[in-house]
Amino acid sequence: MIDQLFSLPIAVERLRHGPLREHLNTYASAVAQQGYARHSIRTQVVVIADLSRWLEQKHLDVGNLNGKVVDRFLRHRQRRKENRQGDACVLNRFLAMLGQMGVVEQHQKAPGENPRQSIIHDFRRYLLQERGLSVRTLQYYVHFIEQFLSERFRHKTLNLPTLRAADVTGFVQRHAHRLSPGRTKLLVTALRSFFRYLRYHGEISLDLAACVPTVPNWSKSTLPKFLPPGTVQRVLNRCDRRTSLGRRDYAILLLLARLGLRASEVVALNLEDIDWEGGLMTVHGKGGRSTQMPLPADVGEAIAAYLRNGRPRCLSRRVFIRAKAPLDGFASSVAICVIVRYALERAGVESARKGAHLFRHTLACDLLRQGCSLDEIGELLRHQSPDTTAIYAKVDLTALQSLALPWPGGKR
Repeated sequence: MIDQLFSLPIAVERLRHGPLREHLNTYASAVAQQGYARHSIRTQVVVIADLSRWLEQKHLDVGNLNGKVVDRFLRHRQRRKENRQGDACVLNRFLAMLGQMGVVEQHQKAPGENPRQSIIHDFRRYLLQERGLSVRTLQYYVHFIEQFLSERFRHKTLNLPTLRAADVTGFVQRHAHRLSPGRTKLLVTALRSFFRYLRYHGEISLDLAACVPTVPNWSKSTLPKFLPPGTVQRVLNRCDRRTSLGRRDYAILLLLARLGLRASEVVALNLEDIDWEGGLMTVHGKGGRSTQMPLPADVGEAIAAYLRNGRPRCLSRRVFIRAKAPLDGFASSVAICVIVRYALERAGVESARKGAHLFRHTLACDLLRQGCSLDEIGELLRHQSPDTTAIYAKVDLTALQSLALPWPGGKR
């Protein structure tokens, strides 16, 4: 593999020094399968070869390699002004590969990881392994905690014992009014969980979890955000289905618009979840529940067009694949929300909400206008409780008019 990347024999020979030389081909082949471009692979191999020569100079072998050793190497490159953006990510990926092969111990600390990143890493592992949170909820929690720590220790060394109640309440006051009620509830829950974790592990002595303010969120106090009739079709028509990216985004938007899938359900869709002969699709929803849904003809045609003439070849079983390396499924539902936001901008659609749930709400409201019952809508959207579907009753103006009482003193 290395011989194919570098045309000059002298360049190849220069790479083959140090204790890591026998792993360069394996790494290059692995990232090539992930869809990295040729020039990117060459750059990554050079960084690893530089590390290999440095290890040789320090009389270290591959068994000594870990996150701390790589940190020393990165600081060495920084002093010599040889560091490049992305070097830490490359070495982190290389260490992970060696760990999976059993060549080195699985490292706990990523190269270049500072104390703030370290505490976030430990908190993430706690949420996943001990709390058993879903990946999506975990991502929300981690995002809010990263934001809190970045603001509190912007230009300072991380010093958790100095945290006070005013830091917590001030953060909530600054951000709560910018978020939806549901997202604000996630923010305060994430903060409470983080502070309980810190106190349990002895990082802080104060009970800061008790200082997190409660944010009121009355049931059914808001209206669902939806698009006017015909707007969704306008958004779909603006997808350039002549390109592979356009075919992918069109199929994703159809799943949101025709079946009301959640963003996380689109991300989790695997190739084996589609029963082409039976015209069915298995949807992996909240709480680990899976449901079979009918696959409409136009949605199936859009997915098939992407699979035949758009989806890159890769080892991932996800239906929808990232456009850039590493070629894999989307990391989170945020990617689907970004696709929706760009689609709305292309179509010139102004909306207060720009996430994937906008299409789900719009589908429910359209069905309500067409005469479908709330029970039927709840079944399509896979709501576990009728109360969840009841929010759409507030947008059924025709039905609400029949319930309205006459205004006192008005015409009879």
